[in-house]
Amino acid sequence: MRNFRELNVWKDGRVLVKDIYILTNFLPDSERFGLISQIQRSVISIPSSIAEGCGKYSQKDFVRFLQISLGSAYELESHIILCKDLNFISPDKAEPIIKNIQKLQRGIASLIKYNRTNH
Repeated sequence: MRNFRELNVWKDGRVLVKDIYILTNFLPDSERFGLISQIQRSVISIPSSIAEGCGKYSQKDFVRFLQISLGSAYELESHIILCKDLNFISPDKAEPIIKNIQKLQRGIASLIKYNRTNH
């Protein structure tokens, strides 16, 4: 088993959760059960899936949970882009978040590749 607390992608995902929760405070209340709920679920899934994968014994299972985490990161990016398109958040608030999401996506993808080729 692995210690998820030592993984940079988990640490970055944890920071992203906080940033996204702050960002969703700016969304309209009418989206409380729509986009806000979807955004919060997808961001929580990123570090949660990484942590869950660390608890698996097989390398294949660990990689599968990293892939789930990566999928959640792409889903989150799409939601933030849609919020920007709908003028729920300004581009100056959306763009730094999107850049952080993309950095995290690259980190998770690299960890997947590393674990597929070296183990």
